[in-house]
Amino acid sequence: MEFLDYILHIDKYLELILNDYQNWFYIILFLLIFIETGLVVMPFLPGDSLLFAAGMLAAAFPDQLNIYIVLVLLWIAAILGDTVNYTIGKTIGTRLVTMKIFGKRIIKDSAIEKTEDFFNKYGSKTIVIARFVPIVRTLAPFVAGVSKMHYGTFIKYNIVGGTIWAIGITLAGYFLGTIPVIKNNFEVVVLAIIVFSLIPIIVEFIKEKRK
Repeated sequence: MEFLDYILHIDKYLELILNDYQNWFYIILFLLIFIETGLVVMPFLPGDSLLFAAGMLAAAFPDQLNIYIVLVLLWIAAILGDTVNYTIGKTIGTRLVTMKIFGKRIIKDSAIEKTEDFFNKYGSKTIVIARFVPIVRTLAPFVAGVSKMHYGTFIKYNIVGGTIWAIGITLAGYFLGTIPVIKNNFEVVVLAIIVFSLIPIIVEFIKEKRK
């Protein structure tokens, strides 16, 4: 319940961090996005709502948070994170999949299978689509590395997906977050983001059915 509260009210938590750490806040934002996208064992961080909340804060506190710096840092973190994740998958992925801590697998078979299903359905486009799907977002570059996807293909889709995801959602928070009804009902926004994250999957599903 505490973790759910953190996700639904991440805007309040980020505001507290901004007030407490000031300029360090940029580094904290960078690390949060980098860790979620770069470390395959950390797929549960709320990346979408965090980006939106970061944009909201930049609009609310322009003297403390520069939107251009935020956009560049989050964009780099998103692309660099996926690149590191891909490298981990390519180098030690097969060993990491079977690794256990305290008798439990650190990467669940169900999560791997779900991500592999994405690749089977959407191919290389999974790297872009997965950006908007929690958990799969973190595992997609890892599975791409394990399956030895060509790096040139991966980095192309990585840059496209990272740009749309990091910059798009952050700017949405920046321009929409100042609207009172959105600012005062952030938990509804988070739920809407989750629904929105399903749209690419639905669109691709319809396309496949038509084919």
